[in-house]
Amino acid sequence: MKKVYYIGDVVEMKKGHPCGSNEWEVIRLGADIKIKCCGCGRIVMLPRNKFEKSVKKIIKQNSPDEKETQ
Repeated sequence: MKKVYYIGDVVEMKKGHPCGSNEWEVIRLGADIKIKCCGCGRIVMLPRNKFEKSVKKIIKQNSPDEKETQ
């Protein structure tokens, strides 16, 4: 089953960031996904398939706003 991600989701990645945090916030979705480290604020852009393989679990999930679905 394909997981659905939304802007503002906080995910835990398999590998930790060098700053010590392994929690990331999703800030852009598309073919590439842009994530921001919750520890130091570094922004990284990954291809969607690499991102989906690297996600361990969703810590906090935002539901889509009604404006986005219309």
